[in-house]
Amino acid sequence: MVQLYNLHPFGSQQVVPCKLEPERFCGGGRDALFVAAGCKVEAFAVAGQGLCQPRCAFSTLGRVLRLAYSEAGDYLVAIEEKNKATFLRAYVNWRSKRTENSRVCIRMVGHDVEAPFSETFRDQMSIVEMPLSEAPLCISCCPVKGDLLVGCTNKLVLFSLKYQIINEEFSILDFERSLIIHIDNITPVEISFCIGYVAVMSDLEVLIVKLESDPKNGESVNHHPLKTNNPVKLPEDISNETLQLESDDFVICQKPMELLGEKSKQSGISVTLESTGLADEKIKYFHVQQLLYRRFAPDISSYVLSDDIKLHSLQLLPIYQTGSLTSERKNSSQEKELLSLFCFFSLPHVGYLYMVVKSVELMSVYQYPEKSQQAVLTLQFLHVITSNNLQCYTVRCSAAAAREEDPYVDTTLKACPPVSMDVCALRIQLFIGLKAICHFKNHVILLTKADPETIPERRESPKRLLSRKGTSVNLKTPPVAEAGWNLYIVNTISPVQLYKEMVDYSNTYKTAKTQSCIHLLSEAHLLVRAALMDASQLEPGEKAELLEAFKESCGHLGDCYSRLDTQYSHLALPYYKMSGLSMAEVLARVDWAVEDGSQKYERGLIFYINHSLYENLDEELSEELAAKVVQMFYVAEPKQLPHILCSPSMKNIDPLTTISYLRKLDTSGFSSVLVTLTKAAMALKMRDLDMHRSEMKNHSEMKLVCGFILEPRLLIQQRKGRIVPTEFAVHLKETQPGLLVASVLGLQKNNKIGIEEADSFFKVLCGKDEDTIPQLLVDFWEAQLVACLPDVVLQELFFKLTSQYIWRLSKRQPPDTTPLRTSEDLINTCSHYGLISPWVNVLISSESLADKNYMEDLSKLQSLICGPSFDIASIIPFLEPLSEDTVAGLSVHVLCRTRLEEYERCIDRLLERCPEAVIPYANHELKEENRTLWWKKLLPELCQRVKCGGEKYQLYLSSLKETLSVVAVELQLRDFLNVLPEDGTAAFFLPYLLYCSRKKSLT
Repeated sequence: MVQLYNLHPFGSQQVVPCKLEPERFCGGGRDALFVAAGCKVEAFAVAGQGLCQPRCAFSTLGRVLRLAYSEAGDYLVAIEEKNKATFLRAYVNWRSKRTENSRVCIRMVGHDVEAPFSETFRDQMSIVEMPLSEAPLCISCCPVKGDLLVGCTNKLVLFSLKYQIINEEFSILDFERSLIIHIDNITPVEISFCIGYVAVMSDLEVLIVKLESDPKNGESVNHHPLKTNNPVKLPEDISNETLQLESDDFVICQKPMELLGEKSKQSGISVTLESTGLADEKIKYFHVQQLLYRRFAPDISSYVLSDDIKLHSLQLLPIYQTGSLTSERKNSSQEKELLSLFCFFSLPHVGYLYMVVKSVELMSVYQYPEKSQQAVLTLQFLHVITSNNLQCYTVRCSAAAAREEDPYVDTTLKACPPVSMDVCALRIQLFIGLKAICHFKNHVILLTKADPETIPERRESPKRLLSRKGTSVNLKTPPVAEAGWNLYIVNTISPVQLYKEMVDYSNTYKTAKTQSCIHLLSEAHLLVRAALMDASQLEPGEKAELLEAFKESCGHLGDCYSRLDTQYSHLALPYYKMSGLSMAEVLARVDWAVEDGSQKYERGLIFYINHSLYENLDEELSEELAAKVVQMFYVAEPKQLPHILCSPSMKNIDPLTTISYLRKLDTSGFSSVLVTLTKAAMALKMRDLDMHRSEMKNHSEMKLVCGFILEPRLLIQQRKGRIVPTEFAVHLKETQPGLLVASVLGLQKNNKIGIEEADSFFKVLCGKDEDTIPQLLVDFWEAQLVACLPDVVLQELFFKLTSQYIWRLSKRQPPDTTPLRTSEDLINTCSHYGLISPWVNVLISSESLADKNYMEDLSKLQSLICGPSFDIASIIPFLEPLSEDTVAGLSVHVLCRTRLEEYERCIDRLLERCPEAVIPYANHELKEENRTLWWKKLLPELCQRVKCGGEKYQLYLSSLKETLSVVAVELQLRDFLNVLPEDGTAAFFLPYLLYCSRKKSLT
């Protein structure tokens, strides 16, 4: 379906001052317009406002049948006819031709030019002759590389553009015939070529292929044909015998067909490559991928009028990578990177637009109200001419390219009107006797002739057109020039000016709240977006104006989607984001008028505000706007009211107003605890502590934790990228720190806050710098271990806790607040805290440690080391601040060394520092395979120390007796005798020897 708007895309109009009736014309580049008539080509310079001035004129070999201009290389190429023979010639350096009689250099393609002639080539126009074995039918120039593709019967010939270097300062343009593409069973009427993509069109068929390179196999394929598919297989419904039956009495009418992607190989058309480049040249293309084949069926009802069933206006339109709408476009053609490619072709009454790069799909179908004669596709418009009308249609290329370029299109961040949106006709402009059209920059070139009678270029018998067999192109000589013709330059107005007209026009639909308003504003948005994608259309200084219009169009679309109740109301959010409007500016655009005593708020506006308030924007609404937002949600989305009140943007809301709305809420349908906590927060804001306490008593602590999980912003907010504790969190820190820690733990468990964010929150809450750890954060770490959160890295958490315990023990630094859990609590509730070894208590009791906080930190550290999960090796380097000169430090070091199975070292330290702990240590640690240390390590050490005497003699002696009792039980008599010292007193060891000798008989 095509919608029709009566807008004004066409501006000023100029007449081209050509002397003879144009037979062919084309334009391109910065300002070039070429008009061919008879055996002569006139070149014109077209200024920005359409002012057309003659530049030069030059003669051709014969009448020009086809004409094309390439911006890359700045050359003109023509198919010319003389004496019923056709020639292909390229006109190079044509800007140097001063007068019609100026000398011209004619050379053969690939002909080496000697250096002495360099100055001659620099100052005069050159004509490059390109001989072909078959007559050229059509031509196309690659808009990026400047390569030339020539269509002949059943094959295409590619001439690569190159430069012959004459000397360091000068090079001349030349061509090399590098590739022949053999296409069986189809004769090209029109072709289009763009960076390896080739589109071929016959009267009723279109084929699009992609030439691909494979450098790995490049050398092996030089000069050899490369077949891209199996030999041609005719469709099952058409046999060779059937095709042979075609005569004057039979008409074979094939079925219409559309084959996309890999399926296009089933078309029955064979495509073969033949490399013709020089052996030392790098061959670019080696194989072919077929992308699209479409065949149309002739209209039998128009059997007599054969022209009614022919395709026309084949065109490939590239869009290049732009980076972003605000980035600078690359101007050099060599630097252009293809983003997307579109193919257009048309029947007399319907046009087809395909996207053919990453996926092949039909984008738009254009239904014309009259029979079309020719069409040109641009990034912004499709221009179609009928016999008496110039029609301007919108296109969807920019919408498709935007999705190829930006992965965030169609998210909550960005949006773009859909490719599937109906196309519309912006204008149908009357022109009498339209014959031909071309386009470059913002200029539409039209040829008109008042006499409606024309002789068609191509005319064949109707029956011949109905099958592919024998199809040929017959290029007839145009009729003799007659009066009544004109060549016009019609300038399209600037995109910004047309955009403003579209916006003004859309206001007629605004009050009616219809989809037409969205459609027209979407067209305006795509118009601006397309202009930003096409840098060649931008005048200096126009980009800033376009960017401003782009943002404005996003704001208008945001208004539409927020105002109209459609299934796409959610698009208000991304469009408002792209508009750059603040939330206050968006709310200022809302019509707050009440109709019939009741205010209705549409889904789009609610969705935008709700999402924006969830985003922690650094924008604070005024008290008046905040009150309007509260009223809006109370009417439209009461369940969201507690949530939006917790947004930092609602900081200025009046607490009394808020509480009055909250009390009116019916909490039967959603969480009442969330309403309670919101009221408690507002009570704190009003400094009404009695009301706050009353609200907090309405629910258990566990339910309050659930309420904070439902709305984390009651405790934690973000402003300018920084975590900010709320007033509620500060109050809980002073009055209910356990509830605060449990709530933050619940947030982390439910992925509402990250590990680093939680740590930062407690530091900021307690007013500590980055290097200082408050006790509340230590309480949180301990709670994490107790809760066994799955996403917590245990060893990292162990490191945090042990580092803090060690630091406080080494500095004798007490916690800044009372710890929430004692070491006994942690041992009883957390599997990661192990039972402290009994010998540690003996060791600790050897000195008086009166500081309760110090003892708690020490017990927690010892318990953590005794736990089953702790990686001891990781903490050893950090034990240095905790000196072994203290009993606390000694206990920690010995515990760690014991976990590392360094028992002998531990025994030495205990014998030296605390002998009374040696036997409890040995009883607890020296078991199973370590039991041999009783007689191999402990017994000799004690015997030696008893001999030496000293003030600890009695301790060593009692420990020795305990050791002998254990050894006598463990060893046989002979082994026991072997481990006893040779210089010992027999009477001392006799009781143990007697026990060891009786042990066997007793058992």
